[in-house]
Amino acid sequence: MNIVDIIFESNKSRPQQIAFNDQVGLLSYAQFEQEVIALSNDLVSKGLKKGMGVGVIDKNSRHFIIAVFAVLKANALAMPISHQLKTAEITKELDRSGLHLLLDSGNGPTLHHKQLDTFKILDSEWSLKANKPFDGNQYANHVSDSAIMRYTSGTTGTSKGVIIGHQSINERIDAANKALNLGTDDTVVWVLPMAYHFVVSIILYLKYGCTIAITKDFLGESIYDCIELTQGTFLYASPMHIKMLNALKVDAMPPSLKRVISTSTAITKAQCERFLNNYNIPIWQAYGIIEIGLPIINTQKAKEQPEAIGHALPDYEIGILSDNHSILNKNEIGHLAIKGPGMFDAYLDPPILRADILVDGWFMTGDLASKDEDGLIKVEGRKKSMINVAGNKVFPFEVEEVLNEHESIKLSKVSGFKHRLMGEIVQAEIVLKQDVEIGKEEIISFCRERLSTYKLPQHITFVPELKFTGSGKIKR
Repeated sequence: MNIVDIIFESNKSRPQQIAFNDQVGLLSYAQFEQEVIALSNDLVSKGLKKGMGVGVIDKNSRHFIIAVFAVLKANALAMPISHQLKTAEITKELDRSGLHLLLDSGNGPTLHHKQLDTFKILDSEWSLKANKPFDGNQYANHVSDSAIMRYTSGTTGTSKGVIIGHQSINERIDAANKALNLGTDDTVVWVLPMAYHFVVSIILYLKYGCTIAITKDFLGESIYDCIELTQGTFLYASPMHIKMLNALKVDAMPPSLKRVISTSTAITKAQCERFLNNYNIPIWQAYGIIEIGLPIINTQKAKEQPEAIGHALPDYEIGILSDNHSILNKNEIGHLAIKGPGMFDAYLDPPILRADILVDGWFMTGDLASKDEDGLIKVEGRKKSMINVAGNKVFPFEVEEVLNEHESIKLSKVSGFKHRLMGEIVQAEIVLKQDVEIGKEEIISFCRERLSTYKLPQHITFVPELKFTGSGKIKR
């Protein structure tokens, strides 16, 4: 089973269906298949071998997708890499991962790896570079059909290399589309960084014959223009993009847009309500995780409770577990655990198989959550980032949600601060909007009207910026 062959077979009956619509123009599924096969053969002639591990670096583009698919077609493992990383960051990832080759578009930082050859993808010239000699043994040989690898975001600790096999990819995209219901009538407006959203999004869209419309950048105006120009029906975005669209001075979204999903990190109820009021389109919040895919989406209660991540998709089982892994009662907060198809196959280093990670068949996400009588799930926070104030639990996001609603605050990060009597107290790092001045007492007073006393920030620091992971999450 090769996921590229599965996708090509799925689209045999619709060769003229448009696969990509971007600044370059239109590209049909037949042309897409032709480009992937030609590039895969060319790379094999230049030294790409079955079982190799290959990094692929580019900006969001059809070229990026063609390159990753060409590697997969040759039965090698692909690791998509963001062009926004710095030279030192990419070098560290390549050294740590032990990949054999690098396909470099030149759109990222300068990499001083030995160049083996050059090749073309459509009108774009790329470099084939060496990273580590190939000894003939399959990369990540503890996984029999390894396809894609990506490092976790590492928001609260060291990131892990997650390996997903061809069969697992196919299982998880089929499971996700039971809720998304995407097909040939859909044009997906793409704005998220491809390097971090390849498996259960890009690959899913292509299997089901969607058109992918790639925005020229991530600004709200560009997203709107792309929806309008391409008659986009489906937007898959982050809370940052939703916030920018909310700030547009337009009366409505283009009428073609039917569904909007927010992912990557939690979105506030206020932003969802603004979007609904502005454009009469509810925001579906989705819970995505690289080890599993997209097991939870809020399709049923998006208007009434947009802050919830939703209900489990048909193929998944969701458990809220205690510390000793027993099922908790409804509305109790516990560990969010998931069972279902398409789980990752293994971690890279140390080489740990999925079966050795699961707890009684459950994958423990590291998030704390609750589930009501209707099965609606809310993420309350991460276990590692939870703040314990004299025995009271405080989740950073609920404090950040309040802080970020202040008209002078651009962004905030909340964390725990050790305290001799209380155990921990709440501290906040705050980025103010440009040319704004505000006192700490005013911020605390603002929070006091909206939060319990033990949740109030006791330490406030104004900072020029916050650090983010490559996938757009605040680094904690």
